[in-house]
Amino acid sequence: MTSRWTVPCCSRVIRALPDVGPEAAVIEARIRAESFEVMGWLDRSAGLEFEGKSLVLIGNAGPAMFDRFASERDPGHDKMDQWTKDVLDPLAVELRARALFPFDTPHPPFLTWARAAGAGHTSPLGMNTHPTFGLWHAYRAAFIFDDEIAIPPVNDCKSPCETCTDKPCLATCPVGAFSSHGYDFASCAAHLSVAEGDRCRKGGCMARNSCPVAPDYFYSPDQTRFHMVAFMKARGVDPETIS
Repeated sequence: MTSRWTVPCCSRVIRALPDVGPEAAVIEARIRAESFEVMGWLDRSAGLEFEGKSLVLIGNAGPAMFDRFASERDPGHDKMDQWTKDVLDPLAVELRARALFPFDTPHPPFLTWARAAGAGHTSPLGMNTHPTFGLWHAYRAAFIFDDEIAIPPVNDCKSPCETCTDKPCLATCPVGAFSSHGYDFASCAAHLSVAEGDRCRKGGCMARNSCPVAPDYFYSPDQTRFHMVAFMKARGVDPETIS
């Protein structure tokens, strides 16, 4: 059965940028020129603690950032986190901002910021889903500004999962690792560790791939494989040892 998903009326609100002041528009243009995406904005009216007056969430959506990363990285030094920092730290200096990254210690509350900015909802898989980019995005940095910036209005879209009637993501995993009870890490890791998990290792998470939201932003095969290898290694699974 084909899953039905109704595109929310405001699904492009972040990209359309209605009534955005020129300062925010310049910042957004520079971020996109570096192959990253603007995921959402916050100011102090959101009631969240951050040491500044305005905050922009930066991430990747679709293949643009990965394509640049793949063309620039040293094959012997392919850490995406370090490459991201190398690209965005100088941009933060240029824009008179401070850069924070998800891998900083202590870890900044990116998902809390995303919820407040209307840039994130919890999907049935437990992954963050974005009203425009669906599951095909990640948060890579935040720029914090000491100046007050006229920011775009908060994206008030509901989660696209609310209008997805069939929830194919909960029925596609070959070992049933995702359910209404949460994510069964052990079953997922065990499946990826054996030959039967070849399709998931090479093609990416089948549950995630079944999501009908934002197909224009699906990752390329090379990007999918890169992230899957990183996912496996983080969970103690070495893909080189599987036959």
